[in-house]
Amino acid sequence: FMGTALVLLFSDPMVEVLSEVAERIDVPPFYVSFILAPLASNASEVIASQYYAAKKTRKTITVALTALEGAASMNNTFCLAIFMALIFFRGLAWQYTAETISIILVQLIMGVWCLRDKMSSFTAIIVFSIFPLSVLFVALLEYLGLD
Repeated sequence: FMGTALVLLFSDPMVEVLSEVAERIDVPPFYVSFILAPLASNASEVIASQYYAAKKTRKTITVALTALEGAASMNNTFCLAIFMALIFFRGLAWQYTAETISIILVQLIMGVWCLRDKMSSFTAIIVFSIFPLSVLFVALLEYLGLD
């Protein structure tokens, strides 16, 4: 109950802050929220994973990467489901083709990539690069005319 109350209390101000940041730097709000909102909402996982990874053992680094991959996957799946439900049940106009394609593509890539038995520095670079590449992919799709 307490977590739900905190989300309800802070979600509206968070949206206003992200919108204001987007307006001040003259960037579409999607890009600002796509970058800053996941960092804010997953800060606890990032801090915990950083703590585990700092121990620099194979087991703790695996725990850190697994926690981050799980959090990202659950967050994307949950948010996409809520987003789709809002569009469907409220009868909203569909204007998110590029964003939805990007989210689903990232989910599929990460799902396949995380099935690997071993992780390496190369794996970390690939996983880390997916996020900025997905933002560029959305920009490309919007440039090509997808809404």
